[in-house]
Amino acid sequence: MPSRASATRYARALFDVALKESDPVQIERDIASVAGLMSSNAELSGALTNPAIPASAKRKIIDALATRLDVAMPARKLLLLLADRDRLAIVPDLLDVYRARLMEHQQVVRAEVTTAAPLAPDRAAQFQKKLADITGRTVEMTTSVDPSIIGGVVTRIGGTVYDGSIATQLARLKEKLAV
Repeated sequence: MPSRASATRYARALFDVALKESDPVQIERDIASVAGLMSSNAELSGALTNPAIPASAKRKIIDALATRLDVAMPARKLLLLLADRDRLAIVPDLLDVYRARLMEHQQVVRAEVTTAAPLAPDRAAQFQKKLADITGRTVEMTTSVDPSIIGGVVTRIGGTVYDGSIATQLARLKEKLAV
């Protein structure tokens, strides 16, 4: 089974258990801590993902990490299960899926806003509020600058792009005039 599909199944199960037995936000922090350690420490990552290392050794490492990091029980149980099944390589994907599920549960949406010039903080806050009003959700907004759009705004919310840039409008006008 592809790792992303496995990660999705494990993340959904973990989220469901976290809703019933624990704090889903704390579980996200715990999984993020372990994933962060794995990504920042090549030796640890190698030990946890190497198929030549026995599952029992991986289980001991995870148990020690979980104790040291004070990982909540649902996350600890899942990490130990992944160690037993030699599936710890999916932890980063599992974290991504879990975060997406947590954001959906919290009615939070990410928005990427691109403008031709930097937005003033008060203008960015107004834009974020307007996006929240439109989507009916809390908006986590990141901004970037791309002078090639000339003016206007390009906003990406999830998989949808709202392109109100001058560059796109000029390209459409050029197409209409060329016909």
